[in-house]
Amino acid sequence: MSGISRRSLLTGAVAAGAVLAGAGSIAAPIAARVNAVPLTREEHRVVVVGSGFGGGVSALRLAQAGVPVTVLERGLRWPTGPNSETFPRASNLDKRVLWYRSSPNLFGTPLIFEPYTGLVEAVPGENMTALCAAGLGGGSLVYQGMSLQPDEAVFNTWFPQELDWARMDRVHYRRVEKMLGLAEAPDELIGTETYRAARVFADRARRAGLPVSKIPMPIDWDFAMAELRGEMKASYTNGDGAMGVNNGGKHTVDVTYIAAAEATGLVDVRTLHEVTEVERAGDGRWVVHVQRLDTTGAVLEHKVLTTTTLIMAAGTMNTTRLLMRAGAKGLIPDLPDELGANWGSNADRIYLWTDPSAEFGAPQGGPVVFGSKNWDDPRNAHTLIQASIPPLSLNPQSTVMVGYGASAGRGHFVYDSAKDDAVLRWPYEGDSALQTGFIGPAAQQIAGPDGFLLDTNTVFPSTWHPLGGASMGTVCDLDGRVLGQRGLYVLDGALMPGSTAACNPSMTIAAVAERALDNLVAQDVGRVI
Repeated sequence: MSGISRRSLLTGAVAAGAVLAGAGSIAAPIAARVNAVPLTREEHRVVVVGSGFGGGVSALRLAQAGVPVTVLERGLRWPTGPNSETFPRASNLDKRVLWYRSSPNLFGTPLIFEPYTGLVEAVPGENMTALCAAGLGGGSLVYQGMSLQPDEAVFNTWFPQELDWARMDRVHYRRVEKMLGLAEAPDELIGTETYRAARVFADRARRAGLPVSKIPMPIDWDFAMAELRGEMKASYTNGDGAMGVNNGGKHTVDVTYIAAAEATGLVDVRTLHEVTEVERAGDGRWVVHVQRLDTTGAVLEHKVLTTTTLIMAAGTMNTTRLLMRAGAKGLIPDLPDELGANWGSNADRIYLWTDPSAEFGAPQGGPVVFGSKNWDDPRNAHTLIQASIPPLSLNPQSTVMVGYGASAGRGHFVYDSAKDDAVLRWPYEGDSALQTGFIGPAAQQIAGPDGFLLDTNTVFPSTWHPLGGASMGTVCDLDGRVLGQRGLYVLDGALMPGSTAACNPSMTIAAVAERALDNLVAQDVGRVI
């Protein structure tokens, strides 16, 4: 393969497919430092754990309603701007890519760096590893940015119809669209040499009779055009932004929702604050145990925060694990029995597509331009996206296709007392019907008879889009109120019903949170919050 190892391409393929959700985690004890670490106690009106889409929406809308909010984020701020080097480049990964205690096999190959409070934590489970973001802005920092809204038929097949798709379409999805500044790539950019791979994908999909459309992205595309004019170092136009876009222009949660929330003067954002445990006090208030970290993961301070209102937005995996630990240890009695169930992988797939005749080109511009939304059959709806690979010294004759879809496959969490953690159990064939019957064949149709597809999930079963665990309708109501637990809310991917209807989750998580906050501000502020 032109002197480039498949292992290198596989690493690049998974990095290029980075789209994710979540922040917050369950901390492993650092026993050697415990006795030397000071303890601080505080009281707060509202504590939000996590700063991704759900946490960002919650903080802004409550602050606009006059409610003071404290946001706890385990990771760092990652400020960007033209020619910055804030994020690790996908072509040259370093310690910034990994959360300090993450699995060293993040991409199926060893990645061992010195400990750092980096961007991604790999959380291993049975037959599945979930990739979870850390940093102010959560998964929006490392996701490619595909912002897809399900159509009515697919949405109503997988979500409770009481959510009212028509109103969400008219109000809440449009609000998210405006906040994130969604825009499609301009034809002027797509026509350039560095976006040849995007054009090949679109041409092949149309030739196969599959639908093709531009994908709305939270991107100011003028930044990419400026790169092509030589006004700043390449980050978009060479595919090197899979772990964050250094030049800015990407409308992540930290520079949209969180920035607007901080501007109210009512939101206190605390980074490098990792929540280790939550519990309900005897007076009904909520107690949040926190470790304040340095950038190596060492504990500088223990904090105990007491609050009347606790919003869990730590991401699907970590919200669920924190609540399951609390339930198993009796720290929050009477949690719903379905907590930990209804977990889905979004049927994620990342394919390395190799075809010497395609002339994909190197470098390949990104992050994403075109996709194929195959939604005619709502129960088997699926989406395929072309994503660039990081720049390499030689033309790799390869690019990436990312697939996901609406699948009924479900896993669940089990509390392991020896680990003091809730561990995901995923059935090995959980998404196989959709993968083998729909996503895989559609991808091969696009690749054509001369194209070779390497399904990276067969090498490293993983998802960047974990969903469910504290789902609406069984654990929470539609507005994220945990059933039977006054003042406790879940507003992130854990609230989803194991699927986001053939779309990557970000836009739907944000829209569901926007809908919920409309109701919580109207109904709970002054009474519960």
